[in-house]
Formats: sequence, structure tokens, C-alpha cells
Amino acid sequence: MALHEDVILKPGDALSVTDVQNDFLPGGALGVPGGDRIIPPLNRIIALFHKGRLPLFFTRDWHPPDHCSFQSQGGPWPPHCVRDTPGADFASGLNIPRGAVIISKGTQKDSEQYSTFYGQDAAGRAQSSLMKTLGVRRIFIAGLATDYCVLNSAKDALAGGYEVYVISDAVCAVEVHAGDGQKAVEEMLRGGAKMVTTDKIRRKQ
Repeated sequence: MALHEDVILKPGDALSVTDVQNDFLPGGALGVPGGDRIIPPLNRIIALFHKGRLPLFFTRDWHPPDHCSFQSQGGPWPPHCVRDTPGADFASGLNIPRGAVIISKGTQKDSEQYSTFYGQDAAGRAQSSLMKTLGVRRIFIAGLATDYCVLNSAKDALAGGYEVYVISDAVCAVEVHAGDGQKAVEEMLRGGAKMVTTDKIRRKQ
């Protein structure tokens, strides 16, 4: 996997932290193996963006109890991230600065939504629209899971004309099938995304 060299943050950058929720952590209803290991690098990069006063988005699955993705409704997944339950809460160790934008997705019973791009904030504004309003040009994507929501968010961002960096030490794959995570990385790279680690991202001195 080719990793990008140092990246200096600048105006027009935004960080999107994808679905770091209790149900996606080990022991959760749809736990990603090793998913909790990404929290320390995530917190470092969140602090970097926050100090630089750059936009921060925290996305979450926020499903109704009878969501179409659930096995009880014929979907592929066990019930997870049901709105207003502990499983849908953000991980307790995740630092969410004041002023960060919370984006909810998968809120409609009959609509699956892996990509964060068309999830909405509390006022009903899509993440994609908010980023345009804020003048975002480069989006850094991290979180869970590499092979589903990170992948589809990156694809939508690329299709929207954004420069996309996936933070490789702050993502983790669910791996329903062995190798799914690597396949997702390769697909994102083919689409034009760049891979970078948290230690390569820094603010201008």
C-alpha cells in the first residue's frame, strides 16, 4: 500500500470521523475486530484539526428499530446503532470538540446508507452541502469500517470532485470476507484517493 508523504493542513481541509460507535467496537452488536485501536490516533488527528480551526464532522448510523439492513427485516446485519440506545453512542474514549458537526445517516427505515455524504445534521443539511458551504476542498476520512462506510464515503467524495485522503492508521475493516479491507483500500486508491498516516499530517509551523 503506497502511503503519501507529509501533508500540511491548510484552509479548505476537513476531517470526517466515520461511525466510531459502541456497536461497531469489539463486543458491540456489529463489532469490528480491533476497531478500538484506532481511537488514540483518531484523537491525535482530531486535536490537530481542532487547533487549526478546521471543520470536523462526526458521522453515525442512527437507525430506526426496524431498519431495512437488519436481519429481522431481510437485511445482512444484526440490529445495530438503533437511535437513542447505548450502542448508537459514540465511543466514550473519542474526543468530540465543541462545535463539531454531528451527521446522522441510515435514519429512514427503507434506505441503507453506507456513505456519510448524504447523511444530515440536526437541521437537515447534508454533509455534502455543508462542506460546500464551508469551502472544503480536501477531505480526510477516518473511522469504521474501511470496507463499507469509509469506502463508500471516499467514493462519493471523489465523485464530488474532492481531494481525498484516507488515514490508514485510523481506519479498520469489518472483514466479512477475508481480504475485504485490502480490496477496499485498493479500490479507493484506483479511484484517486491517497493513503496517509496520522504522523504524516501536520499543521504549518
